[in-house]
Amino acid sequence: MDPLKPLIDALHAQGRLRVWSLVITVFGDMVQHRGGVISTARLGALMSRIGVEPGTLRTALSRLGRDGWVESERTGRTSLYRLSPQGVERFAPATSLIYAAPQTEPVQNWSLYVTLDGATPTIGLVPAGRVPERADCVVTGSLDQISPAYRERVLGDEMRAAIEALAADVDALRSNAPSDQLDAAAARVLLIHRWRRLVLRHPEPVPDLMPEDIGLTNPRAEIAALYRSLSPLAEAWLDQPLEGLPAMPAASPDFAARFGGAVGS
Repeated sequence: MDPLKPLIDALHAQGRLRVWSLVITVFGDMVQHRGGVISTARLGALMSRIGVEPGTLRTALSRLGRDGWVESERTGRTSLYRLSPQGVERFAPATSLIYAAPQTEPVQNWSLYVTLDGATPTIGLVPAGRVPERADCVVTGSLDQISPAYRERVLGDEMRAAIEALAADVDALRSNAPSDQLDAAAARVLLIHRWRRLVLRHPEPVPDLMPEDIGLTNPRAEIAALYRSLSPLAEAWLDQPLEGLPAMPAASPDFAARFGGAVGS
């Protein structure tokens, strides 16, 4: 069975695919640590493996160019794309969030805070040190009790659905790991694309507060582990010449620091 089929089917089942967003994921995950430039041949091969037609990719690249995300140049018959300075500036904060290290130890100190913005006060519970600057009242100490009902309310319906969809992708890749270099590269893009959309749209829940019946109680740790397992083959694909084009430049040192380090190449 095709190891990518469950992930590809899930991606296309979400409605009209925003190919431009998928391309941005590729730049962030596959291009920026490899010199920042990718040929249309390599980008097309990767996107084709995910089920994106060449014409659809061209349209997405054209849109990204008009919107100031990417720049292009030609070298002979080869078209090369890179993020524009504006695109790099936009993507930098997201990169830090996407590839941050996972929490590996239970939280020892918690802060309960209250903000008075608007007509209704907002109450939140976060690890000490993560209190919003706008908080009007903060109490810090140990967490003595947390009920199943509270855990259920930590996640809204949309966030729960997003985590369960991510869990399905993780399960599919763990049960049928890619053995081909291109498959591993495409799998990593699909995994990070879903993860990127989750962490940029929703406040990331603290693992200690997650409902016990959720598919992933520590999503970032699960993503980090799977990312490490996919990376050797995925990076090997970037090391290979493609259609007469040279291999991509060697990975920069910051690649090994993704998800707290030990990613490897």
